[in-house]
Amino acid sequence: MSVHDEKILILDFGSQTTQLIARRIREQKVYSEIHPYTLALDEIKALKPSGIILSGGPASVYDEDAPISDPALFDLGIPILGICYGAQLMMHQLGGRVEQAKSREFGKAQLCITSNDSLFAGLETAPANHQIWMSHGDRIEAIAPGFLVTAESDNSPCAALRHEEKPFVAVQFHPEVAHTLIGTDLLKNFIFTICNCKPTWTMHSFIESNVADIKARVGSDNVICALSGGVDSSVVAAIVHRAIGDQLTCIYVNNGLMRSGESESVLSFFREKTDLHVIDVQAESYFLDQLAGIADPEEKRKRIGYGFIKIFEEEAG
Repeated sequence: MSVHDEKILILDFGSQTTQLIARRIREQKVYSEIHPYTLALDEIKALKPSGIILSGGPASVYDEDAPISDPALFDLGIPILGICYGAQLMMHQLGGRVEQAKSREFGKAQLCITSNDSLFAGLETAPANHQIWMSHGDRIEAIAPGFLVTAESDNSPCAALRHEEKPFVAVQFHPEVAHTLIGTDLLKNFIFTICNCKPTWTMHSFIESNVADIKARVGSDNVICALSGGVDSSVVAAIVHRAIGDQLTCIYVNNGLMRSGESESVLSFFREKTDLHVIDVQAESYFLDQLAGIADPEEKRKRIGYGFIKIFEEEAG
């Protein structure tokens, strides 16, 4: 069985803590992937997730440009957990009502679990209270058909919900943050009890699986990698190099926009600490010429992006 056969799919609606959701799940040795909320239904089906999490986000479901996922998501028969905005979206799309709260909740709050539920298995119910972390200006005023309220807070009478027949659960708070003291228990109940995942994923197995996949995809071809010195490109370069060795060539482009001495530090690290083959392209003059007289930030971004593509294509040729 592939280490990715069991996974939790996280649809990102713009929350600052979406990455933290993924981290909390991986800490339980279950693989998770983050994708934008616009991910097509066919792509979701192809991923075959064991469960789906709808993240929080800063929008209101009634905003003209509110991020909205395909409502057919709820017809897939896959367990779904809605967090904050994700909970409100679930209610909105399934027939409930969300309104602006008279009293916004930001920060620590007390949760009272009012109904036995698999999401809260092993946790004390009323009258016991549990510290949670809220961050929302809207609240669920009317639940969708088929749902039951399972917990409440002082300002959120529908702080947690579950569907009576389908594997849908929703919480108005953030279980992924440390201030929600029962957050880990809640996420474990979702991924192990509701989604039936097994704790079999590790970072080692992830690396080995990706190394094997890269070897199979690349074969005898050569690969170039854009190397910035940041975490993302450095990790990619290390894993790809582990898979195909000298078939990989990394290209570092000095665009003249780095901090003083930063380019030298990046190149020194990779040349002294790794076996990567790194080509150093000094392109300060080119980029500064392209940006001369340009004040609009978006135009600057486009010119920088185009410049990188142009240089990579030239080096690849």
